[in-house]
Amino acid sequence: MAAIAAIGLLDTARAVPSAAAAVPELEWTSCPAVHGVPSSVRCAAVEVPLDHAQPNGPTIELLVSRVPARDPAQRRGVLMGNPGGPGGDGIAMFSQLHPPAEVRDQWDLVAVQPRGLVSGTPLKCAPLTGAESEILTAAGKLNRERCARRTPGLGATLTTENTARDIEVVRRRLGETKISLYGVSYGTLLFATYATLFPQRVDRMVLDSGFDPGVVWNSLLDVQTPGYKARVHAMMAWIARHDHVYHLGTTPLAVYRKWSNHVSAEAGVPPSLVAPPAQVGDVPPGLRAIAEQYIAGTDLTADARARFENFVATLLTPGSVQANSGLLVLTRAFAPDRNFWPVIAMLTAGAPGEFAKPSPAVLEAATVSQDMQAAVLCNENQVPADPSMSLSAFITGYVTADPFEAPGLVYRSGMACAGAPPVARPIRIRDRGLAVRPLQIQSVGDPQTPYRGSLVMQRRMGSHLITVGGGDHAQLGRGNRPLDAAIAGYLRTGRTAVTRVPEAPITASLTRFPPSLTVGATAW
Repeated sequence: MAAIAAIGLLDTARAVPSAAAAVPELEWTSCPAVHGVPSSVRCAAVEVPLDHAQPNGPTIELLVSRVPARDPAQRRGVLMGNPGGPGGDGIAMFSQLHPPAEVRDQWDLVAVQPRGLVSGTPLKCAPLTGAESEILTAAGKLNRERCARRTPGLGATLTTENTARDIEVVRRRLGETKISLYGVSYGTLLFATYATLFPQRVDRMVLDSGFDPGVVWNSLLDVQTPGYKARVHAMMAWIARHDHVYHLGTTPLAVYRKWSNHVSAEAGVPPSLVAPPAQVGDVPPGLRAIAEQYIAGTDLTADARARFENFVATLLTPGSVQANSGLLVLTRAFAPDRNFWPVIAMLTAGAPGEFAKPSPAVLEAATVSQDMQAAVLCNENQVPADPSMSLSAFITGYVTADPFEAPGLVYRSGMACAGAPPVARPIRIRDRGLAVRPLQIQSVGDPQTPYRGSLVMQRRMGSHLITVGGGDHAQLGRGNRPLDAAIAGYLRTGRTAVTRVPEAPITASLTRFPPSLTVGATAW
């Protein structure tokens, strides 16, 4: 599912040592293949305390990735990144999310693999057998125990504060007086925590797609639910506007019906996701005289009808649940990123294509990431459970397997962390004398980090806010030229006057699956 004294604004090139002074501190070598990074990314291991309250106690090892500035003569320092999560792979941060050229020229791009992940002393957990009696009543306790059996002592240390303190250890090992930060999604909370703890060590800071720290963690997934549904409707509207390419219908509802039929064929039951609002084009020709009444009736019953039809079909066809549809699962996963919308359109239209199968190492890393995220969310959860949501959580999570409703309800009800009370209280983030005002970037329709909640982080950190059109989640590397120029200018000067930019263009092919997803790039 990221400290008091203020110092004067200094030229970054003078505020940090040269790259040559930092490199001997660490032994840089090639990165493990599981991260899929190019040879230009180099990695080094750093030992950090297992418990930062006992700096001379047991240690764990974290991998750090680094891409040196392309123009050493213009080098301004270290820009440290985190891609989010909790559970995002830090090693691949800057090879997957490409910074603007000016940033790439002037900054060493560094990322610390968060503790608990592969290459960060992984949290390894005993596998679930499916026969555990506590899965419904004490899932949090069950997860803690199965992880403690394989990696005793590690799980309780997986907190945002500890990861922030790990970053401080790495800063010292790099020999940098100050570092700049670029956090995406959860990375905004992580770096805001670091900046609260160590403000004198922060130069520039970019918070890309922040969120309300007050929803940590039981409420975050719940507040995402409406945005995800709206985002899928926006996706279907986009597909309808491209009917000349995909031939799935000229209205969002027409596209939804084709999509729903495809999901039903894969899963054996229809999806419970509500259909988009009807338009005049959806009214049968014989009913055009009462179009308004037809549309009103269709929209009024859409949500209840979808839920009811899915629920009845699930009960009548044992073993069939909507989450068995790969198209449905990918629709939710790809909704925040318009560059993946063509994939959903092509799959719905029946385009041929064989998806690449992940290697065993990649599958293991994904499992570790999932377990690590679950541990962090329960370890520092500060939102009380709402038992009144338990029945809804049970139905959506364990009966109908609704990928849109279940995540939020399972956490909000308290089922996800049942039996696993928090072990730490998150740091209350705030600007404690930062020398440079943070930059925050938010898109208005982002389902993962809703805009309204992000304003809470913006107020606490005193950030300068750039509002981005559309709803893509995470703005780094999207080829948004006005935004890229603002980011580069901020990192160079510590300020920007830009407050609003349009959404980035779609850069993906509309008729070809991304090579990263397929065995061969199948054209359609």
